[in-house]
Formats: sequence, C-alpha cells, structure tokens
Amino acid sequence: MIAIDFAETASSGVTQLLHTLASTPLAEPAPKGIDTNGVVSFFASKIAPILLAVLGVIFIGRASRGEISKVLTSSAIAIVGLAFIAGAATLFFVGDYLIDLIFE
Repeated sequence: MIAIDFAETASSGVTQLLHTLASTPLAEPAPKGIDTNGVVSFFASKIAPILLAVLGVIFIGRASRGEISKVLTSSAIAIVGLAFIAGAATLFFVGDYLIDLIFE
C-alpha cells in the first residue's frame, strides 16, 4: 500500500512538473541587428580624433620644412573630405528618418 501511494504521488508530481514546463513560454531571442548609433558614436569619439591628430602632425611637419602651400592644399582637401563625411552621416540619418516615416 505504501509503495502504491508513493508511486501515485511521484506520478502526480511529475505530471504537474511537465505541465508547468510545457505552459512556460520560451524566451524570445534578442534581435540580431547592428547598433548603428553605437558604431557612429564609437567612430566619432575614438577614431576621428586620432585621425585628426595624425593629420595635424603631418601638417606641422610640412610647415616646419617651409612647404606652406602644400600644407594649405592638404588642409583644404582634408576639410572638403570632412565635409563629405559629415554629408554622408547627415544622409544616413535623413534616410533613417524617411524609412521610419514611410514604413510606420
């Protein structure tokens, strides 16, 4: 009798456990996308200052050798390049805004 009561109690406990596990929703996987804001802020805070410092050292080195015209030309090219980069970043954010506007 004791063995039968134990078997029924164990069977009931296993059934309840299986029912609880079956009714528990599974966690949804995290979306796998690129954090574009994080990438842009990383480049703006880490990479861009290093590149500007390297350009500054090159310009100072050329200016100390008397190549002022080359320094001015390189500076103008660097400024135009930064303007293109800023324009591309602006288009990136405007495009994101337009996509959100159209598809939402």
